[in-house]
Amino acid sequence: MGHEGPYIQLRPLDGGREWDADPCRLRPLGPAELLSARVAEANSRSRTGLGLADIRGAPHPDPAEDGAR
Repeated sequence: MGHEGPYIQLRPLDGGREWDADPCRLRPLGPAELLSARVAEANSRSRTGLGLADIRGAPHPDPAEDGAR
């Protein structure tokens, strides 16, 4: 998220309150942790109604219009 003084500020993927972390205690995510975080983020987006088209900025059809055709 950012930094404040000597600390790195982190926030949960699905939003919420940030916290300060000591940079010396942080490490990059491993492949399994990264995959798990990305799946959790995608699942969170699907529950809020955001699809890939919303994320990428591409237009998408309105599901309500599908029945009208």
